[in-house]
Amino acid sequence: MQEITSPNNPRIKLARKLQRRRAREQSGLCLLEGLRLVADALAAGASFDAAFVARRLAEQAEQNPLLAALEKAGVPLLVVDEALLAEISDTVTAQGIIALAHLPAPAIPDNPWLVLVLDGVGDPGNAGTLLRSAAAAGVELVIFGPETVDAFSPKVLRAGMGAHFRTAAQSCETWAAVAASLGEGRSLYVADAQAAIAYDTLDWRQPAALIIGGEAHGPSQMARSVATPIAIPMQGASESLNAAVAGSVILFEAARQRRIG
Repeated sequence: MQEITSPNNPRIKLARKLQRRRAREQSGLCLLEGLRLVADALAAGASFDAAFVARRLAEQAEQNPLLAALEKAGVPLLVVDEALLAEISDTVTAQGIIALAHLPAPAIPDNPWLVLVLDGVGDPGNAGTLLRSAAAAGVELVIFGPETVDAFSPKVLRAGMGAHFRTAAQSCETWAAVAASLGEGRSLYVADAQAAIAYDTLDWRQPAALIIGGEAHGPSQMARSVATPIAIPMQGASESLNAAVAGSVILFEAARQRRIG
């Protein structure tokens, strides 16, 4: 392990820059923070440039299977003190390890069965959770559409818990780009709490795309104009569900139908 004490170290300076989208795109790297996320990414085949490790963890390296696995994979482990780790962390309390990983690039299938489109989803936690649910439900492509948070921001990566390395995620800044990625021959649905069609009355075994709108304003007018609105029936006075919860419910219904044939 190499010890770093200077805030002017080139890798420390690079890590600070990776909080910004432009720096991630230019370098091809992103930040993964926390033992669980780094472990999940490593298990999913992520490629690492280096990992910053808090001294308290480094002192227990022999009892830490993740550090041993990273060393075995040839990942440089850079020991830093808590103050220096906090400088490159975007959490309130740094979690002990922050890795520099190459941006994931899972292959995009030619004709995916089900595509999830995030439409103006600005909350990183919701975006990451939706990607995580999509990976678990067998979705083959997740499109981060117009006005949606960057797929590889640190908060989205943490919420995704390694899903970025298991499911293809594509950013499309315009609806023309979204349409090109979706192609033809698939049904388009948009989650809308006021819709008359229940999500579980549809045949999800056919090629389809599900659009989930943003938290504050719901689906955009463009999404409403190109897709059939569907709803999750609810009891009592509930008006709507959180975007991540609603998307997850619908995705797992699609997965259930596909599983039973």
